[in-house]
Amino acid sequence: KSGDLLKVDVGVYFQGLHTDAARTMGVGKISAAAQKIMSVTEESFWEGIKCLKEGAKLSSYSKQVQKYIEKNGLAVVRNLVGHGVGKEIHEDPYVPNFYNRKYEDLVLKSGMTLALEPMVNAGGFETVLGHDGWIFKSKDGSLTAHYENTVVITKEGVEVLTI
Repeated sequence: KSGDLLKVDVGVYFQGLHTDAARTMGVGKISAAAQKIMSVTEESFWEGIKCLKEGAKLSSYSKQVQKYIEKNGLAVVRNLVGHGVGKEIHEDPYVPNFYNRKYEDLVLKSGMTLALEPMVNAGGFETVLGHDGWIFKSKDGSLTAHYENTVVITKEGVEVLTI
């Protein structure tokens, strides 16, 4: 209905390889808060990839995304993360949108393909699985947004494959 946020998460399988992408969009007239969370979520992706290239640590992305989101007064979802993508839709490594030492801090190599996907809540960072067993919602009922692209690491940076 008008005022809602809608997330669309799609992938393409072509010649034995996968891509993954997601967008959050407003339905009809949306609130300023809804516009803010959508904008900050997308912007955090672009901020995060600025520090990625061959030889960079994966945590540089995680730290940058978290910093940008929290600077804007929002919360990073912590139980869902990005991932490697290629022959399978979900591959190693896990790519958190927040810094946590429990995740392996890989040194990136040219040719690695990653699905980078900031997921953001307007309230607390916790999520719950909906009654359908598929859709995650913020635990406190606050607005959420998701923005995802598949990227390939290069010597100079990243190439975004899903724009």
